[in-house]
Amino acid sequence: MIDPRWLFRLTLPLALTAYSWGQTPRAISLEEAQQVALRNHPRIASAEASAQAMRSVVKEVHSAYFPLVSGNVTGVGAEHSSVLSSGALPTSSLYSRGATGFIANQLITDFGRTGALAESARLRSASQEQTVTYTRAQVALEVRDSYFAALAAQSVLQVARATLDLRQLTLRQVNALAQSALRSTVDVSFAQVNVSQAELDLFRAENDQKASHARLSAAMGVATDDPYDITDQSLPLALNTDVGALVAQALRDRPDLASLRLSQEALDRYADAERRLRNPVVTALAGAGVAPVRDPRLQETYSAAGINVNIPILNGGLFSARHEEAAERATAASKDIDALVIEVSRDVRVAWLAANDAFQRIGVTARMVAEATEALRLSQARYDNALGSIVELNQAQLNLTSAQIAAAAAKYEYLSRSTELDYEIGALR
Repeated sequence: MIDPRWLFRLTLPLALTAYSWGQTPRAISLEEAQQVALRNHPRIASAEASAQAMRSVVKEVHSAYFPLVSGNVTGVGAEHSSVLSSGALPTSSLYSRGATGFIANQLITDFGRTGALAESARLRSASQEQTVTYTRAQVALEVRDSYFAALAAQSVLQVARATLDLRQLTLRQVNALAQSALRSTVDVSFAQVNVSQAELDLFRAENDQKASHARLSAAMGVATDDPYDITDQSLPLALNTDVGALVAQALRDRPDLASLRLSQEALDRYADAERRLRNPVVTALAGAGVAPVRDPRLQETYSAAGINVNIPILNGGLFSARHEEAAERATAASKDIDALVIEVSRDVRVAWLAANDAFQRIGVTARMVAEATEALRLSQARYDNALGSIVELNQAQLNLTSAQIAAAAAKYEYLSRSTELDYEIGALR
C-alpha cells in the first residue's frame, strides 16, 4: 500500500508547477521587455505630454512677434449730441451707429524683453526633453532590475527543485537501509524533515518567482500579471577601474543634471526679461471698417493708424521686485546644480563599489559551489559506508543548496549593479 505522505511529496512539485503556470509563458528577452516599457509605460507618456506642452509654450511666447488682428461688430444707440465724460480725462462724442471693422496691433520693439522670454521658454522646453530622457532611463533601470530579479528567482527555483529531488532520493535510500536494519529510524526521521523543508523551500521559490514576474509586468507598464519565459543573460565586460572618468562621464551625460542646467539657464533668461520691464514698448496700431447704419454726421468708412510708445515711470517698485525674485530663483537653481553634482559624484562611486563587490562575489561563490559539491560527494560516500552520520550528510546538502543560491544571487546581483552603474553615469537611455 502506498503511503499517502509519499504520494503528497511526489505530486507536490507538479501541483505547484501547474498552479504557477496555468497560462503558457510568454517568451520575452531583456531587450523586448525594455522596448515594451518604453512604448507603454504611463510615466514616459506623461513626461512626453509635458514636453509637448512646453513646446506649445514656446509657440505662445513667439506669438508676440506677430500681428494681433481682431474683428469687431458694434451697435450703439446714443442720446443726440451727448459725450462720454465720467471716468476719463478726454471726452468722446457718442453717435448712434452700426459698424464692422478690424483692429491690428503689432509689436515693433520692447528692447529685448520678448526675445529673452522666448529664449527662456525654449530652454525650459529643452529641459523638459531631458526630463523625458531621464524618465526613460528610470523605466529602463526598473525593467532591467526586475528582469534580473526574475532570473534570480528562476535560478533559486531550479535549485529548490534539484534540492527536493536530492533529498527525496536520500529519503528513499535511508528508508530502504532502515527497512534492512542498516540504519535507525532516527535517520529516516531526519531525512523526512529535510524533505519537508525542501518542499517548503520549493513553495517559497515558486511564490517568489510569480512575484518577480508581477514586478516585471509592472515595470513594463503592463497591468496584467502574466508568466514569462525569460532568457538568461551573460555577464557584462569587466568594470572600468577609472572611477574618475566615470564621474566625469556622469557629469557630462546625466539627463537629470542636463535638465537642471537648462532650467537654470531658462531662469537666467527670465530674470533678464524681468529686468527689461523698465524699457519702453513700441507698438503699431491700425483700424479700419464700415458703418452702414450711422448718424448722418459720421462717414460710411473709417480707418486710422498710429504708433504708441509706452514708457514705464512709476509702479511702486513692482518691476524691480519681479527682477529680484527672478534673479534669486536663478541663483537658487545654480546652487541646486552644485548639490546635484555632489550627489551624482557620490552615487557613481557608490554604484561602482557595489558593482565591484558583486563581481568579486561571483568568483567566491563559484568556488563555494565546487567545494560544497565535493563535500557532499565525500559525505555521501562516508554515509554509504557507515562512516558518517545523517546529520553530516544533511549539513553537506544544506551547504550545497546555500552555495548554489549564493552563486545565482551573485551573478544577477552583478548584472543589476552594473545596470545601476550605467544609469548613474548616464549611459542607460
